[in-house]
Amino acid sequence: MKLKTLHFFFFFLSFTLSFAQSIIGFISDENNQPLEFANVVLYNNVSKEVVGGAISDEKGKYIFNDVATGNYYIEVSTLGFETKKTEAFELTSNKEFNFTLKEESQTLDEIVVKSSRPVIRQTAEKLIVDLEKSEMANSNLQDVMKRVPGVLVTNNGISYAGQRNIRILINGKTTDYMDMDTLLRDMPADNIAKVELVEQPGAEFDAEGSGPIINIILKKNVKLGTHGNVASWIGEDQGFEYGASASIASYKNKLNWQISTGYSSPTWREDLFIKRTVGDETYDQATIEPYNPKSFRTSASIDYYINDNHSVGIGVRRNAADSDRISTSSNNITTQTTSDFLLSENSFNRNQVVFNVNPYYEFKTEAHKFTADFNFVDYSNDNINTISSVSGSTIPYTNQRYLQDGTYQIKTYKADYTRMFSDDLKLSFGSKYSQVETDNDLQSFNENNSGGFDFDAEASNRFLVDENIFALYSKLNLTKGKWSFSGGLRFEDSNTKGLSSSNNETRERKISKIFPSASVSIEINKNISASIAYSYRIRRPNYNTLNSFVTYYDPLSSDVGNENLKPSFTNNYQFNLTYDGQPFFTIGYSETEDAMFQFISQNNDTAEIMRTTINLSDSKNWNFRLFGPLSFIKGVEGYTGFIVNYNKFESATNNLNLQKWSLMWFTQASYELPWKINAEISGNYGTGALEGGIDAKWFAGLDFSFGKKFLDEKLKVNLGFNKILNRGFVGTINYNNLNAEIESNQSRQNIQLRLSYSFGSKFGKKKNRENVSRDEENRIDDNN
Repeated sequence: MKLKTLHFFFFFLSFTLSFAQSIIGFISDENNQPLEFANVVLYNNVSKEVVGGAISDEKGKYIFNDVATGNYYIEVSTLGFETKKTEAFELTSNKEFNFTLKEESQTLDEIVVKSSRPVIRQTAEKLIVDLEKSEMANSNLQDVMKRVPGVLVTNNGISYAGQRNIRILINGKTTDYMDMDTLLRDMPADNIAKVELVEQPGAEFDAEGSGPIINIILKKNVKLGTHGNVASWIGEDQGFEYGASASIASYKNKLNWQISTGYSSPTWREDLFIKRTVGDETYDQATIEPYNPKSFRTSASIDYYINDNHSVGIGVRRNAADSDRISTSSNNITTQTTSDFLLSENSFNRNQVVFNVNPYYEFKTEAHKFTADFNFVDYSNDNINTISSVSGSTIPYTNQRYLQDGTYQIKTYKADYTRMFSDDLKLSFGSKYSQVETDNDLQSFNENNSGGFDFDAEASNRFLVDENIFALYSKLNLTKGKWSFSGGLRFEDSNTKGLSSSNNETRERKISKIFPSASVSIEINKNISASIAYSYRIRRPNYNTLNSFVTYYDPLSSDVGNENLKPSFTNNYQFNLTYDGQPFFTIGYSETEDAMFQFISQNNDTAEIMRTTINLSDSKNWNFRLFGPLSFIKGVEGYTGFIVNYNKFESATNNLNLQKWSLMWFTQASYELPWKINAEISGNYGTGALEGGIDAKWFAGLDFSFGKKFLDEKLKVNLGFNKILNRGFVGTINYNNLNAEIESNQSRQNIQLRLSYSFGSKFGKKKNRENVSRDEENRIDDNN
């Protein structure tokens, strides 16, 4: 038995190695002198992605080991010499490529390196938006999301092609523990490299979610030497706003580290107007809520390259945000003969801290990649808000105070392995185990006659959730001629326990299910490709929504949890046409069982309106998308497009049946003005939308920005004008017993001035390094 096992092992080893080759070569100048420190990059000729990188040694030699069979090309560059690249070649055995580089006639100050990567790129599974070429002034994640084609950002959250159930990841890691609005506004934009809009997640992604996944890719240091950046900004919105950040990084020999920090104090305002009828009374409500949060972030990471194939590292992040604000609410209650006022203020004192540690180990060759990592998140949210009556109110109201403390701890263990048998065959599989512990404590108080606050035990509750999820997945990528296939299976086994202290009741939910995903693509001709994709997914109820207690925003408006929520399951289908890798035409369809919906109801006895999450009996979405580049306009880069979507939300038990077709137009364009000033504009217009339960009328948005570089492109200056046109949702809520006119808007006209200065060495331009070895090979990552 042992002998057979040994024979099998050697057979598998010889089979594996038979797919790997080496590429070697020599780089010299026109005098046949070796060129040291030249950058040699190996590209996949099909996907145009970076496969690996090498640096020539003191003899001008370079080498790529263990390269999988496939179709490639090589590009060589170094300071002071013209860049050179090979024709595409098929690698089935060892090859040698030698390069003779010509000196450039320009001086250093005249050398300008421009990225050739497209701003957006479409695959069968996702849309990739590269932000590093954008001149738009982005202050937070919410601004960044406005640059993603078709994404609609309002103070009600974000949606895409009529789908609101969007899940946000950071470097593939969950942010489910955070409130979506807080994440959008508090996460700074200056550390974001690109955004992936994943509509058909493969098996490597968690099956969680029913709408698109937005994966935020943070910037990663790929530059040799020591370098850094300092930036600051000021602006005017609801008031004066400002921020600053600094980062420094070093990549020498076997060590790659970076440190960054930042502080921001933005301002904005949210307005909500509701007019509704209760019996013979008309309620005209206006809520004005100004924001001025202050956030401070620090992060650090270090990677150590043990040798050509093995590396270890650790990343640490800490974000802290403090948001103190006072919202004002006025209700004018009228009948044919009377008029009353209910006036109130809601003061908030909210503090949030997120701490994240992520160590990892990686083994990587051109044919194998194994990664093991551990991710730990500790999140705390302390909130005190006091609702009080103000002078001028004719209706008595007992002032209330709420203490809402929440803590979340998430531990995730993950291992992934990928085997590149050839350029046409890749197999991946992996495992993940996560533990989630949450503790939400809501304490309610009522003001007494002496001005103090008495604890209200009946309106208070402590809710604890303990959740464990175990997952296994496998995925196959196969290319045959003009055809490509990607398919995978993911198994998830979850166990969720919730304990409510108010009634000492424990609820448990167990789910074990297999989630398939697949896509097929074909190159119709040199420019046009087509693909179809399918995925099956689950959306588990948010930890907070399972808490059945009430949170008041003003005397007549509240959120109510729903402990009876069930998970929803979604089938997603999509067809894509792309032109030169850019999105062109898309058809998407999704159908969700037990979809979760924010349902607004009215109590005719108390005149209160309440929002709670329910399960729908039927939910469907159709969307048709047409994208197009603007390059046909001389000097203009960018894109434009239209989205037509249809939504249907139905719940027989809640007397809800909403359906609507809508059209949205969007564009983003850049143009170089005289004196090398880069101008960029971003805009959208929609004929209407079903924004949750709101049947909204037309909406629109317009932003533009100017940018210019100075001091050999080290200093970058941006002047941004945001929300020049900013019409939010104006519409009606008309279902069940509620008929209301509603307007939900943000503050208008934001202006920001940003300065950014970069210093230190640049990638590939250090010619006097003495300790370069091949340990730097294969470390060039296209993830920036």
